[in-house]
Amino acid sequence: MSKLFPQSANKLPLQIVIYLCVLAGLATAGVTYYMTPEYTRVGYAPVQPVPYSHALHVGQLGLDCRYCHSNVDKSGFANLPTAQTCMNCHNQVKKDSPALAVVRKSYETGEPVPWVQIHSVPDFVFFNHAVHVNRGVSCVECHGKVNEMEVVSHEKSMSMGFCLECHRNPATRVREPNDIFNLNSPTIAEKAGLQAGQKFVHDWKINPPQSCTGCHR
Repeated sequence: MSKLFPQSANKLPLQIVIYLCVLAGLATAGVTYYMTPEYTRVGYAPVQPVPYSHALHVGQLGLDCRYCHSNVDKSGFANLPTAQTCMNCHNQVKKDSPALAVVRKSYETGEPVPWVQIHSVPDFVFFNHAVHVNRGVSCVECHGKVNEMEVVSHEKSMSMGFCLECHRNPATRVREPNDIFNLNSPTIAEKAGLQAGQKFVHDWKINPPQSCTGCHR
């Protein structure tokens, strides 16, 4: 048998194990890096059952975010608009448009419009929408310039690092209460300097958690 296999073949099993370990390490590193929210979520723009242009309704017509998402400043969850909300205008405007057939059916039957949710945190993350909005965090900080979007897409990663970046330095992100729903407004720091932002954080007792238990309860 010694004549059939060279002596170097004795190292082959160890080499295979080493190669497999290296391959597994590279695969793990690649998945860890590329399966982060920045790669898996950013750019997500599902087709909705009803075409809706935020650029038109918000950017041009000036609708306030709270008209459709009426609980953003009252609830932990930002609600999606009902058919009744849409029909408040569209019982007169483009009331026979084929694009609004799903809305009209929902209004008549009471079944909800099957909107596809775009922004969602994992079940193991605690997030209260109203708390953020009522402490100076504008929609644009997490959702981007929705007022310019024809089709809403997932613009920010909403990863743990993304959240912690804001929690560690909220003075650069907060806005005056009357600017929260103005997606074109500057932050307090941009408008009046970092010290003004820090003063707002102090006066409004903004102390976002940075420990694990703050968001993972």
